[in-house]
Amino acid sequence: MITRISLAPLTGKTMADSAPISPGRRLREAWARGPIAIPGVFNPLVAKMAERLGFQAVYLSGGALSAGNGVPDIGLLTLTEFTQAAQLTAQATSLPLLCDADTGFGEALNVERTVRMFESAGVAGIHLEDQEMPKRCGHLSGKSVVSAEAMAAKIRAAVAAKTDKDFVVIARTDAKGVYGFDDAVNRAKMYLDAGADGIFPEAMESREEFERFANALPGSVLLANMTEFGKSPNLDVTTLGSMGYRLILFPLTAFRAAMKAAENTLRDLAANGVQTASIPNMQTRAELYDLLGYTGYEQRDRAYFCG
Repeated sequence: MITRISLAPLTGKTMADSAPISPGRRLREAWARGPIAIPGVFNPLVAKMAERLGFQAVYLSGGALSAGNGVPDIGLLTLTEFTQAAQLTAQATSLPLLCDADTGFGEALNVERTVRMFESAGVAGIHLEDQEMPKRCGHLSGKSVVSAEAMAAKIRAAVAAKTDKDFVVIARTDAKGVYGFDDAVNRAKMYLDAGADGIFPEAMESREEFERFANALPGSVLLANMTEFGKSPNLDVTTLGSMGYRLILFPLTAFRAAMKAAENTLRDLAANGVQTASIPNMQTRAELYDLLGYTGYEQRDRAYFCG
């Protein structure tokens, strides 16, 4: 007699007879229901935590990925490194994952490969930016941007390379800090005409600028970046949603908090030679195992040997 073991999907996805809904479709359905907060997750376990806490989507930030690898966000990591991290994150959660794809890792033909690799990694979509290489953090001065025509070509290449029509391609423009607000708006319109699903205006400097930008692109899917310590004010999801923004990124919020907690813990350990003062601030072993689904792994392992 064969013992059948029920294996729940490790990602939390449900098994059904019909074809599964693609990650891109899930992301589109999420923003269609209303504005959504999208936290940056800097490793797969944080993605699982975000899902448990009720978020509807998660984000892989190029800035967090670079910093976590000990380098600045100036385009040093490769497409392979980005998509490996994306695949591990996408496998850890049933939430749709939006990914930072920098400048597309090359010109228009390179962007074709970029889209195919991110799509194969299981992500919901990417955003591409119109900076020149070497790129800089969007909230720093000294940026430069490619021509609007060159960026539009990348968007057309990205759209043409999709195998899933619902894979999301968002165009980010950094032009506001280089050529001004009106140029950013004009570029956004050109990128939408090229086939972008949405627009990410980087480094707006006031609530009024966010609102003006949204008013200039009525009906468009807009993304707002609520990174800390940058040029933009930190506005809440409800406020941005009322302006017309559908996706609100918090790309490094958890990363920055975790890094500060790690610094404080290591500082205390270095000073006192023992970690006891930090224990109340730690995730317990039981909490970690619960988040990992540790019991389920043990149960399946025993069942396989008893079959």
